[in-house]
Amino acid sequence: MAATAHANDDPAGPHSPAFSRPEPARDCPLCPRLVAFREAARAREPSWHNAPVPSFGDPAGRLLVVGLAPGLRGANRTGRPFTGDFAGDLLYGTLIDFGFARGRFAARPDDGLTLVDCLLTNAVRCVPPENKPVGGEIANCRPFLAATMGGLPRLAAIVALGRIAHESILRALVLRQDDFRFAHGARHQVRPGLALFDSYHCSRYNTSTRRLTPEMFRAVFAAVRAELGPPPG
Repeated sequence: MAATAHANDDPAGPHSPAFSRPEPARDCPLCPRLVAFREAARAREPSWHNAPVPSFGDPAGRLLVVGLAPGLRGANRTGRPFTGDFAGDLLYGTLIDFGFARGRFAARPDDGLTLVDCLLTNAVRCVPPENKPVGGEIANCRPFLAATMGGLPRLAAIVALGRIAHESILRALVLRQDDFRFAHGARHQVRPGLALFDSYHCSRYNTSTRRLTPEMFRAVFAAVRAELGPPPG
């Protein structure tokens, strides 16, 4: 994967074809509302990460999992995607069960967990108020998502956790939304050699309301594992 991005280091700006770095700077200035929210969180909880959360996992992985945005007391606190909130319990447990992760998930970044043939990222890298990024913020962060996908030389499968992630992936790939409609459990052949799998987000709300059950979530990753074949080694 390419080196860490510094959005304000690129004179061409984030929407230039030259903007190809996969991670925003710690003090990325692109979204004023998220900057203000981040600075308030830093003042309130100075020991937390409180910055754009970088991708985590195998930079040569064939699978990319894309969530929505960091949770305030989860990834925004710990600095690792899906770490420290409820969604991570289901996600990382499922990744371990299907051979996409090794070790024990302890909901902290020093737990020793490693991902296998898999990278995790978010459509929006900064925590948004009420876990709800707005359209301009999603668009501002999309070049980072595009660069992340472009930096995975063996990418063969993407799992979109939720409709916003699904739509941002398609826009980053310059594909029409109408050609690939979001539906839980759907598989889309978006390019030769690249499949997009849809899942409802593994949030506490979705699981507590039974919109998403562990069995439904596992079925998505079972399909991905069947697509990619046995784990390496």
